[in-house]
Amino acid sequence: MKTKITLILLFLSCFAFSQRKVANKFYKEYAYIKAAEFYKKAINEGDDGVDMVTRLADCYYNNSNSEQAAYWYGVASNRDEGLDDKAIYKYVQSLRSIGEYDKADKWLQKLPDVALKIGDVDYDKLKMLNKDSVEVVNLNFNTKSSDFGMYAHGQKLYFSSARNDKGETYEWNNEPYLDLYQARIMKKNENEEVIENIIPIVSSKINTAFHESNVAITKDGQTLYFTRNNLKEENKLEYDKKGTSNLKIFKATLVNGQWDNIEELPFNDKVYSNGHPALSPDGKTLYFVSDRPGSYGLTDIYKVAILADGGYGKPINLGDKINTSGREMFPFVAKDYTLYFSSDGYANLGLLDIYKSELLKNNSSEVMNLGAPFNSGYDDFAFFYNEDGKTGYFSSNRPEGKGQDDVYKFRTLKCKQFIKGVTYDKRTKEILPNALVELIDSEGKVLKRFVTQEDARYTFEVECEKSFTLRGTKLDYKDDFVNDVKTTDVRGREVEHDLYLTPLIVGNEIVIDPIFFDFDKWNIRPDAAYELEHIVRVMNNHPKMIIKIEAHTDSRGSGRYNEILSDKRAKSTRDYIFSRGIATNRIESAIGYGEKQLVNKCSNGVPCTEEEHQENRRSKFIIINDYK
Repeated sequence: MKTKITLILLFLSCFAFSQRKVANKFYKEYAYIKAAEFYKKAINEGDDGVDMVTRLADCYYNNSNSEQAAYWYGVASNRDEGLDDKAIYKYVQSLRSIGEYDKADKWLQKLPDVALKIGDVDYDKLKMLNKDSVEVVNLNFNTKSSDFGMYAHGQKLYFSSARNDKGETYEWNNEPYLDLYQARIMKKNENEEVIENIIPIVSSKINTAFHESNVAITKDGQTLYFTRNNLKEENKLEYDKKGTSNLKIFKATLVNGQWDNIEELPFNDKVYSNGHPALSPDGKTLYFVSDRPGSYGLTDIYKVAILADGGYGKPINLGDKINTSGREMFPFVAKDYTLYFSSDGYANLGLLDIYKSELLKNNSSEVMNLGAPFNSGYDDFAFFYNEDGKTGYFSSNRPEGKGQDDVYKFRTLKCKQFIKGVTYDKRTKEILPNALVELIDSEGKVLKRFVTQEDARYTFEVECEKSFTLRGTKLDYKDDFVNDVKTTDVRGREVEHDLYLTPLIVGNEIVIDPIFFDFDKWNIRPDAAYELEHIVRVMNNHPKMIIKIEAHTDSRGSGRYNEILSDKRAKSTRDYIFSRGIATNRIESAIGYGEKQLVNKCSNGVPCTEEEHQENRRSKFIIINDYK
């Protein structure tokens, strides 16, 4: 009895493994519905580890079936191994999609550096706000350390980074202290630029052993404002009574190509912080962030007049039209006087989001969240608009970045191209209308679908510099794929890719690729099961269809042996189709004919090539009724 139980368990294990292999093959070809069916079968047979359940959830996620995706990610999360970060992210996205925002927020905490969201959030609106108008790119100069706060002036870029290797580390994040860096912009074409010659800012007096960050430069390029730790001595921090080394704003002037004449601004104080300087377009007002007494929240945005004699007026809080009980940080004023800043005090997607306000232009009280892709479930900050009004930079610690904080470039007008083509019948080479063409991204997600009309043509508008896969499907046809379809950086370019679908019904037969068996065996291998699914698909498409199965061999081996083996294989094939839910009365017969019905000259004793023998090793699925 013990042996019998062991054999049963072994059989079930092998069967589940076979389902996994079939499912993986379908998954590789983006056939997620079919793959999900086999993953479910494998899971039901006991192959229910977190990897299998997560893969099943991925199938639903890639087909935008959020309810099923959320359910199966939830099942996977209860396994001992739990979900990895990527699965948690998809789980969160699925939960948000079905409106379970509280649950999504709780799971979002399990990812690094994420806290609960504040306020009521219209997730759908924020996620779609700039979907078709903004392209975001993580810059290639980012490091595993913090890089943020990009500021462009002429052909030069300035930013803050912890990439230095001085040996000293900041205990808050166990990274080196921040320094200021500069680089040059080299344009390759209209839409692409290269950042090169990255060096510490050209000055022997700005960078110290501690923090320097966040620059603002006057329009004439002669004065630079920046943030620095409060220093008691050149290499020693000064602390307040609470043990905090606060921040101060400094300015420098350009002397013979070097930033020199470092001066502390007069409204600094060692008992509170001032930082994140920003200039108005006319250069007459300096905006900054402070936690000084009288602030509404943890940090507020202030402004101070820059006087004609080089002095400064009295700092003024921007008021409760901007500032909240939370953190307002990283102000930036565009050339049209739109104020951009980051805050965690408004309804948001999470942590610091980037906002804009018309307060400086018309005293408006409205503050608008920029939404995705500028904002995420992480800290999004240090917004900067270039003079062209179309491109700029922001910083974020979103998990897809390279380091703690990364600089992202955005482009408000996306480069678009078109992928076009025609669907054909591969056998007749005639055009094939009413075919479904799917556009699939590099991660395997179906992005768009198109059903061809009478002209059998399809068109997709796609982003430039991306990679896609095309899949063509039609009732009673095998799918066709075009892999690694790449778009370039040329706006408006059209790329042609035709699809050729192979008919499964030819005359009175269902025609598939040869199914193979192991030597002297008749069990259905995973590769054979994959092919037989085409038979199942056709019969499901035509519920009245009745077939008969014939199995044939080549002439090698004895006639009697070949007949018996082929008959076993025919019946094994029939039984597999029955196991897939096809009624038993829909297969009239399953007979093996051995070598009795050769299709060529290769009988006993006739020398033939392996290819010629292969022509005789075949299974036939003959339709015997009028099924339409």
